[in-house]
Amino acid sequence: MKVVIQRVSEASVTIQDHKVADIQRGLLVLIGIVEEDAQEDIDFLVQKIIHLRIFNDENGIMNTSLFAIRGEIIVVSQFTLQARTKKGNRPSYIKAAKPLIAIPLYENFIHTLEKELDKKVQTGAFGADMKVALVNDGPVTIVIDSKNKE
Repeated sequence: MKVVIQRVSEASVTIQDHKVADIQRGLLVLIGIVEEDAQEDIDFLVQKIIHLRIFNDENGIMNTSLFAIRGEIIVVSQFTLQARTKKGNRPSYIKAAKPLIAIPLYENFIHTLEKELDKKVQTGAFGADMKVALVNDGPVTIVIDSKNKE
């Protein structure tokens, strides 16, 4: 499971001219799922995401977490995070989990985030053509791969 975490001052998701998610200060999380992913990947990433100290404290130092500031969050499924670009110029998405596997993992990821944050997590719609808008604050963008815990 791979995530791209962006600290935002605002973000939204629009599907067919209908805004389905809209937040202010918080995180936009893009998630790419592979067939080998499991609950341990979800648990690892959820803990990392909510406790990453990437929000400024009173001294302007990145020393505060999403959990501490009670920030908002949007999660968007993005299979293209699992793209392979080794051969040629057309990315291969063969590694990305098929919907039958990915959707339950995606939903469980959201449920686990909501449970840990004790608040609703906003989302896009799995498999939909979405327009994602954001103002990256910082900019701060972090990539975490649950299979490569560096």
